[in-house]
Amino acid sequence: MPGKISVFGIGNPLMDFIVNASDDIIQNLGVVKGSMNLVSVEEKEKILSLISAYKNLPGGSCANTMRGIAWLSQYNEIEQTVYTGAVGKDDVGSLYITMMEKYGILPLIPRKEKATGMCVAIVTPDYERTMFTHLGACGDLCMEDIDFNTLDRAGLLHFAGYMWDTESEKKAIIKISQFCREKGIKISFDLADPLMVEFHREEFLPWIPDHVDILFGNRDEISMITGFSGEDRETVLHAGELSPIVVMKTGADGCIMNHNGKIIVAQGLKVNAVDTVGAGDAFAAGFLYAYARSLALETCAGIANNLAAHIVMVEGCDYTKLNQKEILMPH
Repeated sequence: MPGKISVFGIGNPLMDFIVNASDDIIQNLGVVKGSMNLVSVEEKEKILSLISAYKNLPGGSCANTMRGIAWLSQYNEIEQTVYTGAVGKDDVGSLYITMMEKYGILPLIPRKEKATGMCVAIVTPDYERTMFTHLGACGDLCMEDIDFNTLDRAGLLHFAGYMWDTESEKKAIIKISQFCREKGIKISFDLADPLMVEFHREEFLPWIPDHVDILFGNRDEISMITGFSGEDRETVLHAGELSPIVVMKTGADGCIMNHNGKIIVAQGLKVNAVDTVGAGDAFAAGFLYAYARSLALETCAGIANNLAAHIVMVEGCDYTKLNQKEILMPH
């Protein structure tokens, strides 16, 4: 009989191009620094023409999180992790699948006619990252692509607000979340980006309380979704109406949680950042890895803070440059 699944992730597979550049390129492109911007094929080519050196990683918010969970599991094993998302029938898509497999993730990845999606992450001298995303094939993920028999073996489903990027994905994720509710599978949801909250707040507000067990967001995202902007503790208290567990990331300060009305503060680590690419995704990875091991929420938050702090000290969301023992042993 097939084994259990610890975390089943659904996301947008994007081959990442990590670029170090000055603020000038952001100004020339006319976007808000630190934002995530959807671009056309033509815009994608324009951006690539402006850069000379880059590093590739198999990315996408959920994929980054799943890679982190699987990487931590290499040190202290948990049950199988699974990742689903659509890539193209191209060499980049094949490479993406191979790279995910190397992390120990089971890739249930359908192939589409469109090119594999990509994301250019421009890292400015202040370590902020501005993303330009061309969804390509991943935006075509649909209900028929989901392996519900495998999902039924999962303890937890994780995905991010980016799944609302296309109607096909949104319809799929809404039905998938209903399936999880019926089957008793817990749901972890990362608000992902302030623009996602701005665009989809009216859809998120009625949906989250009925489906989400763990809600992740940074200060801006939690403030936007609740409509409350004030002291951190009060903001997290307001957010408690949305989910049994709310985790508000507060950068280098760590995080503040609301667990059924109980506030838990977990202090972060002060480090010298190289860039912030994947910091939030790594935070979710550390938290969910510990959660899958049934560790106390304080410990989940501590591991999450630790992994997020370490990942910003290396270029890109590259866990292979880190040491699992340094992340896990203090907890």
